[in-house]
Amino acid sequence: MDNTAVPIDRSLRSRRAWFVRRVVLSVLFLVVVAVPLYPELFGLDEVTPFAQLAAFRPQGLVVVLVLSLLMLVRRGWRIAAALVAVLALVGAGLTAPRRLSDARPAPAGARVLTMMVANVLGGGARAADVAQLIRDHKPDLVSLPEAQVDVREEIRAQLQDQQYKGFTAQPSTAVESATSVLVASSLGAVTFGSEDGTAFGNIVVTGGTLGPIRLIAYHGYPPLPDAVTTWKKDLQTVRRWCAQNPPTVVAGDFNATLDHADFRQALGGYCRSIGPTVGGGLRGTWPADQPALLRTQIDHVVVSRQFQPGRFSTYPIQGTDHRAVVATAAIEG
Repeated sequence: MDNTAVPIDRSLRSRRAWFVRRVVLSVLFLVVVAVPLYPELFGLDEVTPFAQLAAFRPQGLVVVLVLSLLMLVRRGWRIAAALVAVLALVGAGLTAPRRLSDARPAPAGARVLTMMVANVLGGGARAADVAQLIRDHKPDLVSLPEAQVDVREEIRAQLQDQQYKGFTAQPSTAVESATSVLVASSLGAVTFGSEDGTAFGNIVVTGGTLGPIRLIAYHGYPPLPDAVTTWKKDLQTVRRWCAQNPPTVVAGDFNATLDHADFRQALGGYCRSIGPTVGGGLRGTWPADQPALLRTQIDHVVVSRQFQPGRFSTYPIQGTDHRAVVATAAIEG
């Protein structure tokens, strides 16, 4: 009998067992990495801190990809490195259209509307900067989250020969609950209203030369650790607006990104955020005091399916932690 067969057999079983352990540990490591990146896959996207971390998924994918490359130097980590690299590359592939999509020219004879969003941080933003952007781009609608009446009027007073009508909705005494809107006089005798369903003020602009179109200035509640339910409820109101028939534009600080499942569900098949649709989906708007690579896009101009998204740009404003957004959309008829 050949006694060398026993040690060889034991060695083979040992290697197989170690390989199985490496695979199991690698899969567990993959799950640990995937949870903060894709919490919706595990039913955790409404749980702190995952609801907040999801807002920075593109940055997280970069970190994970770099981590996987560093792990390749250790032979025992290579299975885990490969799995995590695949996760990061798949995520990058799903994110890429936000940067690579191109805007299409507006159809001949279509009406082009220009919208601007500027969260003024309760009046901390420099009114002159906001007014200058309005003069430069001449938006039809200016959505001003966190702007009380005095801030709205300070901006309007600096518009000189530009004629804008103003309205403010503030459901509570909290400054951040105030949402103001400025509407170009070219839209005629519009009507200002508000709908129940959001924690902060919202303003629905109809009538005048808008015809069936409605423009909505909106400020969504942030997904604070103790207020994720309120954040979700606000986004459900956006979903209701999008699912209704009138051609609709919702412009404001959504406190949500395209990486939030609740925001994607709010858009459904009815609405699109202009930025990601025209290659501007990775232009972060908050926090404005951080480098571009560390910002995320929570300020949006969302349009219903009747609109064709146009251009999308962001601009700095002194004194606020948000960059302003200017976007266009075209509609036939």
